[in-house]
Amino acid sequence: MDMNSAVTVAVVAGVIGLLFALYQRSFVLSQDEGSERMKQIAAAIQRGAQAFLSREYRAVAILVLIVTVALAGLSQLPGSGMSILTAVAFVVGALASGLSGYIGMYIAVRANVRTAQAASRSLNRGLRVAFASGTVMSTMVVSLALLGISLLFITFVNQLGDAAQAASALAGFGFGGTSIAIFARVGGGIYTKAADVGADLVGKTEAGIPEDDPRNPATIADNVGDNVGDVAGMGSDLFESYASSIIAAISLATTAGIFVDDGSIEAAQVFPILVATAGLVISIIASFLVKTEEGADQERLLGSIRTGIYSASGLIAVVIIILGLSLPFGDKNIGIIIATLSGLVGGVLIGYFTEYFTAATYGPTQALSASAEGGAGIVVIRGLALGMMSTLAPVIIVVLVTLLATSQAGLYGVAVAAVGMLSTLGITLATDAYGPVADNAGGIAEMSDLPEEVRDRTDALDSLGNTTAATGKGFAIGSAAMTALALTAAFITALTAGGSSALGSAVNPADLLLNPQFVTGLFIGGLLPFVFSALTMVAVGDAAQQIVEEVRRQFREIKGIMEGAGEPDYERCVAISTDSAIRQMLLPGVIAVGVPVGMALLAVVGKGNILGEFIAPISLVGVLLGSLVSAFMLAVMMANAGGAWDNAKKHIEAGNLGGKGSDAHKAAVVGDTVGDPFKDTSGPSLNILLKLLAIVSLVIAPLIGSAFPPI
Repeated sequence: MDMNSAVTVAVVAGVIGLLFALYQRSFVLSQDEGSERMKQIAAAIQRGAQAFLSREYRAVAILVLIVTVALAGLSQLPGSGMSILTAVAFVVGALASGLSGYIGMYIAVRANVRTAQAASRSLNRGLRVAFASGTVMSTMVVSLALLGISLLFITFVNQLGDAAQAASALAGFGFGGTSIAIFARVGGGIYTKAADVGADLVGKTEAGIPEDDPRNPATIADNVGDNVGDVAGMGSDLFESYASSIIAAISLATTAGIFVDDGSIEAAQVFPILVATAGLVISIIASFLVKTEEGADQERLLGSIRTGIYSASGLIAVVIIILGLSLPFGDKNIGIIIATLSGLVGGVLIGYFTEYFTAATYGPTQALSASAEGGAGIVVIRGLALGMMSTLAPVIIVVLVTLLATSQAGLYGVAVAAVGMLSTLGITLATDAYGPVADNAGGIAEMSDLPEEVRDRTDALDSLGNTTAATGKGFAIGSAAMTALALTAAFITALTAGGSSALGSAVNPADLLLNPQFVTGLFIGGLLPFVFSALTMVAVGDAAQQIVEEVRRQFREIKGIMEGAGEPDYERCVAISTDSAIRQMLLPGVIAVGVPVGMALLAVVGKGNILGEFIAPISLVGVLLGSLVSAFMLAVMMANAGGAWDNAKKHIEAGNLGGKGSDAHKAAVVGDTVGDPFKDTSGPSLNILLKLLAIVSLVIAPLIGSAFPPI
């Protein structure tokens, strides 16, 4: 199949995906919203989410404009090697990523109240409504990314007449998606955890009132945060992973030199597009398999989600084999199939081990719950240890996938392994986006005083959402690591293409190990995730402190609030969270973009003078590899520790170890408070940091290469 045919198929599938998202949107919005009280609460959540996202996107739009102008300006420099089409792709990627996150959040804040009302009819009805809302965002993410990449690449090839240059310009699409994702993840993460921590510290710990109690002024802000962080932020995050994995595969197919120009180069370019296309269609089909029966326990609820994911994985595996055997790869057909399948299997395994370390049905989290009887300090110590130990399986999986993929198809194998891992994103992302909707539904049921049986159902859906959210974060981190590795490979290949002297003799292993510029780059790259995480943790702490002070003030000054006679000022807490998140998300984002650009400029300026003795292009390679290793393990540790702390608390709240209000419960709440910014702010944000460093480097690779002509 040639490129034109592949693009046609991808466009048709993308349109089908958009139509399916529209159908699911209509299904969700057609559901009953419940009582007037439920509608009032839902409307407050909608207003808060809309206000935050509008302000966030206005701030990000300014930065997108600045970067677009900079890319356009660089493309006009004589001999820069960059195309104006990079700026075009950047804008399209930013718009597509932003639109995916916005639509996902729009439907999520409307599905929550409908899920609560649907749960009054049956558990399965509540699951179907919540999961349908998740499929809206997941199919939007996959469809827009697939349409954008396919149409831009074929257009760029026609405009530039060279596939390598077209692939280089296409990297701008991934850069645009990442630019939105970094701020959506960081800003949304700061918002959600500031509100959550503030609400818990004063409401649960000090006032002794339940979670989602309407007397707590931070309750609405907490519910808003679930959507702006875990829906809009997650959507933009995985949009970028998905798009960048395909872009890296196309770029390496063109430049890695493992294919000869007998049709196999074009086959290697269309293969990731066709795999993604098939994955979209299969995910849509598999989404209808997610259903359950009344009275299902957590294991059976989780089994319903697994049915959809495993069915999609099995079907896409068959398609990968068929495509691998059908396309003219020369003698590399079997190798490419094995490399792609290794990524697919790796993604499933990472999800499983994440679930093992974070779900309350398994030993690690149950042991963490039991440690709460020893006090808050023991809970924190055991939670940190659990998070550290949980890095073992994902790291081994990524190592094995990388070794297997490269042994079969070189650096291109790493890229298609990432494509394979993300091929079923249409359903795996839906299971993640489902979580905040179920969480909000539980809150609305609590605040609306719905019957006990309804709250039991929403609690079951919420508990399932916690597990799928933790699993989704593990999958997102693992796929981010593979994507960043593929982008780094594409960057190194781009610097060495055409005999460029950008890396000098340091590409030889012996020289690389002894190269001080490379080694110092490793240290700088390893440092960045810790600085980045510190900034986001401090941001959450500062914002949460403001929420704590505001909630305490309202408890003191609003008469009758604890008796239910006084009305809390919800809007004030929403405004505090919004202002803090917007203000404090900028510095981490600027660092992520500024470090690779700054190092590249210093390397170019330092060529041939004393500065070049300290910083060279090989330094940036060190930064990318150092940040990849450091960020991957730190992100897994934070996400899994936070997820385990959360589920340990919920395990106690379910009636174990003394239940709610016991000393063990109070200790577990402290652990959960520490874990909140771990799992929902700093950990997930590291995904985007390591991808952003790599995609920015790939975008400016032509500029670096042009400064170091062939030897």
